[in-house]
Amino acid sequence: MSSEMNQDWQVEVFYDGECPLCLREIKLLRRLDRKHRIRFTDIADPSFSPASYGMTMNDFMDEIQGRWHSGEWITGVEVFRRLYAAVGLKPIVSLTRLPGISHGLEFGYRVFAKNRLRLTGRCDDGTCRIN
Repeated sequence: MSSEMNQDWQVEVFYDGECPLCLREIKLLRRLDRKHRIRFTDIADPSFSPASYGMTMNDFMDEIQGRWHSGEWITGVEVFRRLYAAVGLKPIVSLTRLPGISHGLEFGYRVFAKNRLRLTGRCDDGTCRIN
C-alpha cells in the first residue's frame, strides 16, 4: 500500500517535486517510511490545488509545509523533525532541539528556503519560476 493511499498516516508533507534537493530528501523518507506514517503530497503535480487548503502556491513555495492528520499545520524545520520522528529517528530528532543546534538548523533552513529556486537552477536572468 502506498503512503498516499494509507488512511492511517500521522503527518503529511507538501514537497516540491521539481526541486532536485527536495526530491532526494523525499526519496530517502519514502524508503525509511516502512510503516506508512507519512503522506507525501507533491505541490508540483498539475492536479495540486493550494486553494483547497486555504493557501496560495507562494505559501507552499516559501517554506516546507506539513500537516498533522488532525489538520493542524507545521512549517519549516519542525516539519523535518516530525517526518524523521515518524520514520523512527526520534533520538536524532531530540538532538535537533538542543539550543545551539536548533538555532543553527533554523537559520540554515531559512537561508536555503529563501534561495532554494536559485540553488536548484530554477532561476533565469534574476527571476525564478514557479510552475
